[in-house]
Amino acid sequence: MSDRYGLSRREILGIAAAASGLAVSGGFTAAFAQALKRTPGEILGPFYPVLKTLDRGADLTTIAGKPGRAAGQVIHVMGRVMNVEGQPVKGVRVELWQANTHGRYTHPSDTNPAPLDPNFEGFAVQNTDAEGRYRFKTIKPGAYPATASWMRPPHLHFEVTGKINRTITQMYFPGEPLNDKDLLLQNIRANKEGLIAKVLPPTSDVEPDSRIVVWDIVLDKG
Repeated sequence: MSDRYGLSRREILGIAAAASGLAVSGGFTAAFAQALKRTPGEILGPFYPVLKTLDRGADLTTIAGKPGRAAGQVIHVMGRVMNVEGQPVKGVRVELWQANTHGRYTHPSDTNPAPLDPNFEGFAVQNTDAEGRYRFKTIKPGAYPATASWMRPPHLHFEVTGKINRTITQMYFPGEPLNDKDLLLQNIRANKEGLIAKVLPPTSDVEPDSRIVVWDIVLDKG
């Protein structure tokens, strides 16, 4: 049976197992649960959306009422929100915002001369399900200049709000040369690797040229 994210539970668990290298069998071992580290926080940044669409859907590649599709590499970003004990946290509000494939935000303060995409607004929000899962369909953002001497690597912004904890953070893609030069990422002192997602080949029921991006978010308590 497929869930509201478009993948079956078995497929999502299989993706999670492949990404972590662990067998997912209905729960975490106590040893693994104790090893979880809280996802580091990062700055909100200057491009948090001013205008938010009323459409709360998880597909950023289209805009309601427009026939086109956002330019760029389609990615399916998915994972779970958990606490440090390894327990999934349901009902967490997960907001995502990002630049388009050219590295520009749909924001009045973004003076980057890169083009806007008329089919991309770059914001979505949803709540985690009973197993703490979230999933967005979007495009891989482009790099962009933060200053004359600093290029930001491709990344996604997240605001994650649970019943107890709230964190603002950023997710990065593995293997990006700009990661090693990014002032924000390199300033993280604890669990920097917790901000780097895993990228997997597409499953049979998504676009053949898309990618699966797996990134779990760990809150202190939830």
